[in-house]
Amino acid sequence: MQDAHAALNAALNLTSGVLLVAGWRAVRARKIGLHKRLMLSALGVSVVFLVSYLTRFALKGETTRFPDVGTWRSVYLCVLLTHTVLAAIVPFLALRTAWLGWKDRLASHRRLARWTLPIWLYVSVTGVVIYAMLYHLAPALTGA
Repeated sequence: MQDAHAALNAALNLTSGVLLVAGWRAVRARKIGLHKRLMLSALGVSVVFLVSYLTRFALKGETTRFPDVGTWRSVYLCVLLTHTVLAAIVPFLALRTAWLGWKDRLASHRRLARWTLPIWLYVSVTGVVIYAMLYHLAPALTGA
């Protein structure tokens, strides 16, 4: 069954990922003002995602499980594990990176951003992948 709250969370993850890529492109084009707006927007969307995710978890009280369908379950669990571990790190990396940029400590900002961006982007993309696997792939595999 489709879960509207989970779909909202996937959309927020997707939006954050798009903003991250746009922010990276803006800084590569030396459009620093646009870069700042896009990255702060990505941070804001990620905060909204986190609040929404925690609200969904508090209201639902359980998580949706991927069915035991052989290799697909192993793939799902691998993606979920890496996503979860990195998602726990992203808020700290993102806030520190944003703070360094805000304070014009650009050398430190760039050094940390080289790690923050790919990790944050991975978490955003795998959030959407996990949603697709749980709510679209799993039902197709089980005939539900």
